[in-house]
Amino acid sequence: MRLRNRLKQWLPAILWAVVISAASTDAFSSSHTSTVFLPLLHWLFPGAGPEALERMHFFIRKSAHFTEYFLFSLILLQSLRGDEKGWRLRWAIWAVAIAAGYSALDEFHQSFVPSRTASPWDSLLDTTGAAAAQVVLGLWRFMRR
Repeated sequence: MRLRNRLKQWLPAILWAVVISAASTDAFSSSHTSTVFLPLLHWLFPGAGPEALERMHFFIRKSAHFTEYFLFSLILLQSLRGDEKGWRLRWAIWAVAIAAGYSALDEFHQSFVPSRTASPWDSLLDTTGAAAAQVVLGLWRFMRR
């Protein structure tokens, strides 16, 4: 029964890791997301030129890195703390470490996808998102006391 409960606690983190991995496939390469985002951005900002639209598309893609790992870190913390409540620095460090490791593996995976490129800068951005989530949680917890 204990193993079943632990698996249940880790299921959201595992599912989010699957989402992250799916986003690292060819289907979410820049060339594919541009077919969705560039027309939408052009519609939202009709006066923007091609360079401005490309910069906005780039910003959206990089924001996705930060956001998906921000959320991953929150989910990991929930899994790590199990049935306990609150926030502990030890859990936060583990959440960021796991997210950073997964980010490195994810970038390594992308090196095998022809339409993707592996970038240590993306991994750093991912890790920054994970760390930011823990800083926000830690500060929120501190302010509530």
